[in-house]
Amino acid sequence: MSYLVLARKWRPKTFADTVGQEHVLRALVNALESGRLHHAYLFAGTRGVGKTTIARILAKALNCEAGVTAEPCGTCSACTEIDDGRFIDLIEVDAASKTKVDDTRDLLDNVQYAPARGRYKVYLIDEVHMLSKSSFNALLKTLEEPPPHVKFLLATTDPQKLPVTVLSRCLQFNLTRLTPRLIQDRLEYICKAEGIEADSSSLAMLARAADGSMRDALSLLDQAIAYCGGNVEQASVAVMLGTIDREHVSRLIELLASGDAAGIISALEEIDAQFPDYSRLLEDLARDLQKIAVCQVVGSIDDDEELSNEHIAALADSLSAADVQLFYQTALIGRRDLHLAPDPRGGVEMTLLRMLAFRPAQADESGGPVASGGTQAKAAAKRKPASAAAKPLQAKVSDSADKVAGEPRWQNPDWKSLMSEIGLSGAVRLLAGNCALLRREGKTLFLSLDPRSESMLTRQRKEALAAALSDHFSEPLLVDISMGEAAAETPMQEETRLADERIEAARESLESDPNVQALKNMFDAELKTDSIELINPTQND
Repeated sequence: MSYLVLARKWRPKTFADTVGQEHVLRALVNALESGRLHHAYLFAGTRGVGKTTIARILAKALNCEAGVTAEPCGTCSACTEIDDGRFIDLIEVDAASKTKVDDTRDLLDNVQYAPARGRYKVYLIDEVHMLSKSSFNALLKTLEEPPPHVKFLLATTDPQKLPVTVLSRCLQFNLTRLTPRLIQDRLEYICKAEGIEADSSSLAMLARAADGSMRDALSLLDQAIAYCGGNVEQASVAVMLGTIDREHVSRLIELLASGDAAGIISALEEIDAQFPDYSRLLEDLARDLQKIAVCQVVGSIDDDEELSNEHIAALADSLSAADVQLFYQTALIGRRDLHLAPDPRGGVEMTLLRMLAFRPAQADESGGPVASGGTQAKAAAKRKPASAAAKPLQAKVSDSADKVAGEPRWQNPDWKSLMSEIGLSGAVRLLAGNCALLRREGKTLFLSLDPRSESMLTRQRKEALAAALSDHFSEPLLVDISMGEAAAETPMQEETRLADERIEAARESLESDPNVQALKNMFDAELKTDSIELINPTQND
């Protein structure tokens, strides 16, 4: 007996055997059990998710000799002939090769005749979107008012190309892509039934490579069995797929977190020895970054692959949320443009170096920027000594009023001047500039943030502000930032108010200027006051 490929051998024969698509199966089972059957069904979804398989099972359910049932017997002549593809009343048509209107008319000429063997004459039209406009027009009338003994089962990978007149005459079911975990579980079941030794890591790699398609997964499993000589192993499957060891991907993320450009180049040299698929490398990198982003938001992930929650959590702690988003977007763009690079490895190198080049500058302990892409040693070299950065606040007040209740008198300093003194910059300065100082309690400064600037508040910026204040006053301080209007102006509000006052003064000055008045009278001109702009918005005099 000739070998039957796994995709055909393990094609589901009943609804119960079908993997995934519960929302579709539930609707069909309920319709069959209640007898509320439509005359046309449209199954839409990507390749290999079960469109034609579900349609054939539905054809068996309609024509089983035991009666219309959600559980066809699978043993009667109708069921066995449908499984073998030789049931005379199941007419399967590949619309990709039968696009002409004459083909459609020939197909529909026999619609009026009763089924020869079964209860219903079932027309299964695959890739129905490939029919021509004339073919759709020929099909419309029959779809709208078919004989009671006819059922239409349409399948397509591109439902957007179907005319709305066809869509409105069908019950539509959208089949979803299968998850890697669902595919992996099915592969493990099949391997066990076939007596094939396969480790879970290799099957997880095959499930990811299938990209949501069970048929593709089974074809890849067939290929892996042949490539590995019977026992499916991770190392061999990785070579077959051209995938990268997951440890290499994790290592790249760790090097990105530390800003080690030289380490990245060295790691890519090791990876290059494996003859990798560099597009898949960027895909795996983006996938892990997505998991890290989720972990940073919710604290954990529903991990179904090799990377553990602990490993993801460790990587999440080593990166800021802004870095993760930047790296993820850069990986996507790099993968999209990889074919434009002189060579794949060079394209990946430039993608990873671009992540470091555009990485936001990180604040050091004094609040000053640290060059992105630098190591911790470089950041430490740029950091000012605490003794040099510290400026005791006692220098701002008199010796006689140094202490109140045993604490320095600086609960109500000039917040705007203090921002300049501690040397804030970038996003941290913007955050502080939109805050007003409320009070100090113990080691905590309470600030009020303008609600319109809520998006500026992040954990990293808040910690950088607290570190800068602590460094300035030579004592550990915490910052508590709440949303709400404060009695005092924020520095940004003060700058905006002063700028508005200067513009208004300029408008009044121009309006009263004799030369301007003469020009207006002479030429019937109009002064465009809205065009007045400050030459130096930060100058207040």
